[in-house]
Parts: sequence; structure tokens; C-alpha cells
Amino acid sequence: MQLADFDFNLPEDHIALRPATPRDAARLLVVETGGALRDATVRDLPGALRAGDMLVLNDTRVIPARLSGVRRRADSVVRVEATLHRRLGPHLWTAFMRPGKRLAEGDRVAFGEASDRACLLGALDATVRAKGEGGEVTLAFDLAGPDLDAAIAERGAMPLPPYIAARRPEDDRDRADYQTVYAEEDGSVAAPTAGLHFTPELFQRLEAAGVSTAFVTLHVGAGTFLPVKAEDLSEHRMHAEWGEVDARTAERLNAVRAAGGRIVCVGTTSLRLLESATTETGEVRRFVGETAIFITPGYRFRAADGLMTNFHLPKSTLFMLVAAFAGLETMRGAYAHAIENGYRFYSYGDASLLWRADR
Repeated sequence: MQLADFDFNLPEDHIALRPATPRDAARLLVVETGGALRDATVRDLPGALRAGDMLVLNDTRVIPARLSGVRRRADSVVRVEATLHRRLGPHLWTAFMRPGKRLAEGDRVAFGEASDRACLLGALDATVRAKGEGGEVTLAFDLAGPDLDAAIAERGAMPLPPYIAARRPEDDRDRADYQTVYAEEDGSVAAPTAGLHFTPELFQRLEAAGVSTAFVTLHVGAGTFLPVKAEDLSEHRMHAEWGEVDARTAERLNAVRAAGGRIVCVGTTSLRLLESATTETGEVRRFVGETAIFITPGYRFRAADGLMTNFHLPKSTLFMLVAAFAGLETMRGAYAHAIENGYRFYSYGDASLLWRADR
């Protein structure tokens, strides 16, 4: 398929810069199999599911992965910004850096401002170990393990999507807003945004309705923000992300399916991980490792019956995924309805509830 197949006109004022308050007050567009649409709110989610269904949520925690610093080389000083992407070891990270062209292997980068009150002032330094394509580099930090984690937490800023960061600075509200209430496992540099709508009260109402929950972990990388550049989608390659589905969770998911319940993924990250952990025959198995699965129309889904997800940008891999899941024409109609009726798009925006087209 071609990139142009997934283009549509999205007015800029439909892109949310702040989330709904409270979280579950966000709107929810229920897209039925066949394309019928129903306007609701996230609070209505228990009524859109049925007893015996299971929600699968990603419990990754976003780290403050955007770092500002300076590269010094002889008398040359250049200000740089790094968005950490994927951890390679106790002191090694890959990162997208700007301006990437001003960096060379062996360069030293000092992260943090001179005005920082950090007790580790001057210690969050790194060496450029290697350079890749598109501004991606490998950074070898002087600190390692928990000491490095603490320094990043102290110095870093929340890695808001580029379209938000370009229009307003990150602030203290984002430290809470850009994190799910059930986040547990440090490692993401982008939030699993469908989960941002959940509240403790909503979980209680879901439990009362007989809907169970399961948690998996996929550490979302900064590659989720990168545009697709290949016109022919067969030439596009996803960045790998680390995830885990433990054995107990796999057993529970298989039991739900055997009992006739539906598996509903909360977010594209949960869906991509679950599909990576499921065999051709539909059995969910324990999974620990990296996945670079790229889902486009024509993909045969193995595990997920439903998907709750935010509204995505034109020509994004996420819009391609929902088109594969619910049908391209169905999603074109749903997105046209959402735009016409003022739904808010992307990370801080509203949500949709989709059902698999081939169910």
C-alpha cells in the first residue's frame, strides 16, 4: 500500500494540547463492526463492554527522557537536545539528537544547565559512541544503573510529542498528565496514551460490570513520533521496542478467550505487543524481548477482538494500524465524523472504541 492511502485533512485546532479533566470525561466514539457510530464518553466504557471481557493495558512508566546540554569540542560549543530512545545497557542509550549533524563519534556532551540545583551537577555527561541515520546516536553515559536513572529523572523533561513541544513548554502538569494512573515499569519515552483516560473510579465500575483487567509492558520508544518517509509502505521499518507478557497473564488471556470473552486492548502499544506474543493458532504465550511489528491493512489479527485508542495523525503508522483493525473505509468514516463533531486528536485527545473487522 501507499502512504497517500492514509492521508486526510486534520484541522490544527483539533489537536489537543491539554487532556480532558477529569481524565474519564474525554469523549469516546464507539465504532461498531460495519461502521455504525455512537458518541459517548470514556465514563460510558463499562456499558460498551460485557461481563467476561478483559481489558489489556500497558503499565509502562514514562521517564523524563528529553535532555538539554552542550557539546564541547576544542573552542566549539554547540547546544544540543537528546530524546532518549532505547536502553542498551546500564550506561548505554540510543537517542535522537538535534542537531545530529553537529555531532561526531567521540564527542563529549554535558547534559544539564548551569543553573541546575542538582546534587549531581556536572556529572550527567556522555560520550557519543556511534552515529546512525536520522540523527540517532548511541550515548555512553559516565553514570550507570540507578545513579544514571536518578540523574535523568532530576535533569530530564517529559518527552511531549513534538507538535506539543513546538507550541508550549513542558511544565509540572505534564509530569502527572502524561502518565497513566497505573504506570509501574520505568522505561518509556512516550505515553501509552489511550490509558491516560483511566481513573481509579473507572476501574471500579469496570470490575462491577464483570470486566477484568490484565497488564503487559511495552516500553514505547521515540520512534513512535517519527514520520513515515517511504511512499511504498513495504519499505518502511519500525523501530524495535522492548516488551513483556508474563506467563500468568498469557494464561488468563487464553482462559478469557476459551470462556467466550473478548480481549480488548487499551492502546496500540498493548495490541502490538499482544499480537507479537500470540501464535498463528491464537494462543497467547509468554513473551520477553523486542518487537518491531508493523501492522497495515491485510494483517490477520490473532488475539485482540477490540481496541480502545486515541485519534491519530494522518499518514501515521498508528492510523495504518486502526485501518487494518477496523477497516480503512470504516476508519475514514469514523475520522470524518470525529473531525466534523469536534473530537480532539492525538496524545491528549479523545478516544475511540473499535471492533475487529473480521470478527
